Amino acid sequence: MFKNTEAFSSFSIDDVAAAREFYGETLGLNVDKLSMGLTIKLSGGGEVFLYPKEDHKAATFTVLNFKVADLDKAVDELSAKGIKFEQYDGDTATDAKGIMRSEDPSQGPSIAWFKDPAGNFLSVLQER
Repeated sequence: MFKNTEAFSSFSIDDVAAAREFYGETLGLNVDKLSMGLTIKLSGGGEVFLYPKEDHKAATFTVLNFKVADLDKAVDELSAKGIKFEQYDGDTATDAKGIMRSEDPSQGPSIAWFKDPAGNFLSVLQER
């Protein structure tokens, strides 16, 4: 039914101006302001719609993943821009940089999580 239908993702934010600065300036994405929120243009033609919600509650899961060729370099560059990476123990244990390292492709990619100004989880990841 939807095989040839364009689709997009969306999630809520609590501050349009802060989101516009974070996604546009800090992350360097193409962001368009709309009367109802923001549209982020992603590489490859995808889009994400960010909409303000008065009773916004941050997602407790990753809403947007960025594939990178060099995860350490991406984490270093984002850290230099003031982004703090999440630290986890257990099955998703991260190192001092906030990277959960995976040497086995069958176990998934190496990944590092961080939050946007609204508290939504984002990640950078490197597939092996």
